[in-house]
Amino acid sequence: MIRVHDLHRHFGGFRAVDGASLSIRTGSITGLIGPNGAGKSTLFNVIAGVLPPTSGRVEMDGEDITGLAPHQLFHKGLLRTFQMAHEFASMTVRENLMMVPSRQTGETLVNAWIKRGAIRAEEAALRARADEVLDFLTISHVAEEKAGNLSGGQKKLLELGRCMMVDAKIVFLDEVGAGVNRTLLGTIADAIIRLNRERGYTFCVIEHDMDFIGKLCDPVIVMAEGKVLAEGPAAHIMENEAVIEAYLGRGLKNKAMVGA
Repeated sequence: MIRVHDLHRHFGGFRAVDGASLSIRTGSITGLIGPNGAGKSTLFNVIAGVLPPTSGRVEMDGEDITGLAPHQLFHKGLLRTFQMAHEFASMTVRENLMMVPSRQTGETLVNAWIKRGAIRAEEAALRARADEVLDFLTISHVAEEKAGNLSGGQKKLLELGRCMMVDAKIVFLDEVGAGVNRTLLGTIADAIIRLNRERGYTFCVIEHDMDFIGKLCDPVIVMAEGKVLAEGPAAHIMENEAVIEAYLGRGLKNKAMVGA
């Protein structure tokens, strides 16, 4: 689904992404790992249109999408979440979901006056869709809660829910486990697996928790110093000497890398 060709993103003299090339297979849950400063989030930002590349090319389903804005990529089904959730804090969880689909009838002042029936019908359909999403993610009990009051894990589930409101093709998840307790992290992992298997979502996941990566991801891509260092099944990646060195330095054991 995604092909990245010799991608560069420089900030002055600093090369955050320095000639990265990789592919994300349709229907996969691909892990993206690497030490802090490896260029993972910058790569996500370039693919998702948050940052323009210095050079290189990004393709989605064979189409060149290099430099397209986030809202253009949104309409193509490419979504990106952030390490810090970006919920609308003063709105309820259900309202956060209902506002996601674009081009709603009630968005224009004229329609608000002359198409009230259509707006009511559309809002009823969106509410039903939102409730279905909340049920799927097992967070129906917080539907009327202000989104700003949710725990970190619940906010990450809400971000997944927003992706479900538009039937995303591919979702880039940036450190979905950051600040999340183990119970909710398991719920998030289960939701990602179900969305992948039952609804055909493709995912690319940045995460430092190697147990989480090992449960979810195949393949795993490793970045270091802005480049792709290795790629393969999680078990092989965790035994790769170059990967171990990139994380910890030569000679240290793999089990230290994964926190054993």
